[in-house]
Amino acid sequence: MMKRAFVCIAVAWLIGGLGSDSAAATWARRLFEKTKHDFGTVARAAATEYSFKFTNYLNQDVRVAYVRSSCGCTKPRIEKRAVKSGESSAVIAKFDTRTFHGNAGATVTVVFDRPRYAEVQLRVSGYIRRDVVFHPGRVDFGSVEQGRPTEKAIDLQYAGRNDWRVVSVRSPLPFVTVETHQTRRRFGRVGYQLLVRVSEDAPAGYINTELLLETNDRRLKSVPLAVNGRVSPSLSVSPALLYLGNVPAGGRCEKRLLVRGPQPFRITKIECGDQRFQFKTGDEAKKLHFVPVEFRADDVTGEVSQTIEVHTDLADGKLAKVNATGTVLFPITSIVPR
Repeated sequence: MMKRAFVCIAVAWLIGGLGSDSAAATWARRLFEKTKHDFGTVARAAATEYSFKFTNYLNQDVRVAYVRSSCGCTKPRIEKRAVKSGESSAVIAKFDTRTFHGNAGATVTVVFDRPRYAEVQLRVSGYIRRDVVFHPGRVDFGSVEQGRPTEKAIDLQYAGRNDWRVVSVRSPLPFVTVETHQTRRRFGRVGYQLLVRVSEDAPAGYINTELLLETNDRRLKSVPLAVNGRVSPSLSVSPALLYLGNVPAGGRCEKRLLVRGPQPFRITKIECGDQRFQFKTGDEAKKLHFVPVEFRADDVTGEVSQTIEVHTDLADGKLAKVNATGTVLFPITSIVPR
C-alpha cells in the first residue's frame, strides 16, 4: 500500500513538473508575434534580416539571457535584453548570404532567465542564389529630408545564361521607384544598374520595405532587394503631443514647443481654435525656435483637445501641427468642519 502511494506521488510530481515546464514555454512563446519566417529566394551578398518582435504582456519584467543559432548561416542578436511590462523588443535574425548558398535554414533559440527560465525556438529559412549578386547588398537611404528627392545606385551582376533579363521591378511604396539600365551582356555575364529613387512626395517616417525584381528565369523568377531609410520632416515640432495635464478651473499651465527647420526661418503666426492658449514668438530667423505656450483655464471644465498650427516663411508657407490635450478640473477647496 505504501509502495503504491509512493508511486502515485512520484507520478504526480513528474506530471506537475512537465506541466510547469510546458507552462514556462507557453508564456514565453506567447510574447512573440511570429516564430517562423521564410526569406524566399535572395541574392548573394544581399543584406537580409528579419525581426521577430515580441511584447512583454506580463506584470513583471522579462529578460533575455542570450540567443543562439543552430547554423552559421544565421546570426541572431537581441535588440533589447531587459524588457519592462508593456514594452517591446525584437530578436533579429541575419542571413549570411556571402558565405552560404542554396537552401539554408536555422533554428534560433531565445533563452529567458526572468521572470523564470524558458526557451523559445524561432525558425528561419530561404534559398541563397550564387548567380545573382547585389552591390551594395541593400538600398540604404539613411536620413532623407522630406520634399527633397534622392536616389541611390545599386549594381546587379548575374552569371549564367546570356539571355537572362530583369523584366520588371515591383515596389510596394508609390514614392519609391526604380529605373533599370543594362550595363553588360557577354559570355553569360549580365549586369544592371538600378537607380532607386525616393520622390519628393514621400511622407515623413521610416522606410523599411523590399523591391521585387521579376526576371525571365522560370525556375527562380523573383529576387528581393531590401530598402531602408528615414524621411525626416523638413519642419518638425516637439513634443509630438503637448500634454497639459490636469489644470484647475481658473488656473494656468506653462509649456514649451521646440520648432526645428532645415534652414533659418521665421514663425509668421501660430493658430489654435481655443482662445485659452497663448503663444510668444520672436522676429529672428533661425533654425531652432523655442516657443513658450501658456494655457489659461476658465470656468469650463472637461477634456481639452486642440490642434496647434505653426506657420513659417519657408518655401510654400510650410507649417507644422501638434495636438494639445489635457483636462480642466473643478478647483480643490478646503472643507472646514463645523
